[in-house]
Amino acid sequence: MNVTSRRQFLAGSAAALGLGGLTASVAAMTGGDGSPGPGSGSGPYEADPLGRRRPNIVLVVADDLGQRELGAYGQRLIKTPRLDEVAAEGMRFTQAYAAAAVCAPSRCSLLTGMHAGHARVRQNPFNGAQGALGDADTTFAEVLRERGYRTGCVGKWGFGPEVPDQPSHPNSRGFDEFYGYLTHHQAHDYYPAYLWDNGERASLPGNTLERRTTYAPDLFRRRALDFIRRHADEPFLLYLTPNSPHAPSRAPHSGPYAAAYEEERGWSRADKAHAAQVGHLDATVGMIVDALRREGIEKDTVLLFTSDNGPHEEGGTDPDLFVGKGPLRGYKRNLYEGGIRVPLLAWSPGRIAAGGSSDRPTPLIDMLPTLAHLGGARAPGGIDGLSAAPLIDGSRGTPKSHSYLYWYRNDPISTPRADAVDKGRGNTVCEALRQDDWKAVRFAPGRDRLVPDDEWDVELYDLREDPGERHDLAARHPEVADRMVRRMRRAWSDRPRSGALEGAEV
Repeated sequence: MNVTSRRQFLAGSAAALGLGGLTASVAAMTGGDGSPGPGSGSGPYEADPLGRRRPNIVLVVADDLGQRELGAYGQRLIKTPRLDEVAAEGMRFTQAYAAAAVCAPSRCSLLTGMHAGHARVRQNPFNGAQGALGDADTTFAEVLRERGYRTGCVGKWGFGPEVPDQPSHPNSRGFDEFYGYLTHHQAHDYYPAYLWDNGERASLPGNTLERRTTYAPDLFRRRALDFIRRHADEPFLLYLTPNSPHAPSRAPHSGPYAAAYEEERGWSRADKAHAAQVGHLDATVGMIVDALRREGIEKDTVLLFTSDNGPHEEGGTDPDLFVGKGPLRGYKRNLYEGGIRVPLLAWSPGRIAAGGSSDRPTPLIDMLPTLAHLGGARAPGGIDGLSAAPLIDGSRGTPKSHSYLYWYRNDPISTPRADAVDKGRGNTVCEALRQDDWKAVRFAPGRDRLVPDDEWDVELYDLREDPGERHDLAARHPEVADRMVRRMRRAWSDRPRSGALEGAEV
């Protein structure tokens, strides 16, 4: 989609939905799953098909949190009581997938609904420029803002450059309010000298070379709670992206983990701080839930919680101590299940039945069409995501299933455990594809993904029988492996794609 078409789409969608002040209109438009978008209405408080108000949306994205680092998924050492309550009162997705095995490409795909073969940002920065979004990229914030939602991003944005008034800034990509880190690398500092408040650098006097007393996740918590308080009387989207528990493992204190387990279980200082980071994240989500209840809007809000990739091993943290990947194979940076399968919780009292679960393979590229449908908006056609809204609110039938899921990995570094899982191929290009229960993973001999297919190492797994990806079946089923490789080739586009206006009239 070119810049003009994209702007016409947003304006036309708003006009078709009855939002005054915009004159363009769109006659034919589809959702991300190819089905017609929700009908037009008079505004964001229009009832959904079950007569309920269109919900506020809070999306919390953790940084490098493994699926099994929550009690609701089987964690035993780190205590996460508030997130476990969210799971018990809502629903748990057991096969949710990050769009990539590292931060920047995963977040780009989450925001835009494009998988790693089509998205604008497909890898973490090497030594060059930080990956950035552009004017042609439509985020879920832009879609919901045109529907009348107040939009806020708090925490780690993760795209560059680190200057205001440019196309990749959150304020340019649909967020009315932004507070946090702009770039990928800035977010590695838990006690930064400054954060960005919209287009201004906000100094943090408590953090100097001599002392560091202001913990950024505390500020994100306060700003998120303030956003809810200020906008409780209007529909809002809050995209809360704390940098916990990404390395380095830093927390103001180790809490209940300070003295425990040192000799009994050999916890390092980094392990205790990592556990405290997860605990801080858990408490933040609990405070969000409390704030929604205090404002009396919990039944008018959908809270979603997830992570951008699997568990990390950086800065001395031992992911095997916490069994953050469970029985799955891999860590952050691996395209095996442990590197890309993530927690996904959905909570909304009265809207989402308590104690439910879904085993639908649900990639985070589904966020854009899902949030659009929940908000009564139209998602751009041509995106890779499919709406999972029927699983969340039960009002729109059965969600469509993906014909395939695709991942790509080209990362500037590898870590010891991740590289060992990849059998020494951690610094090569890697692709993975899932179709039904088949999962193929292939490794190029280097960083050139254009080498002939016969130079790649191809592996094939049956996830139904072997979710831990221990038994390579490529030699037994070469026809399946070949089919999966052909699908991988078709999944890649040399040029980034954006949501298109197939057949639309503006």
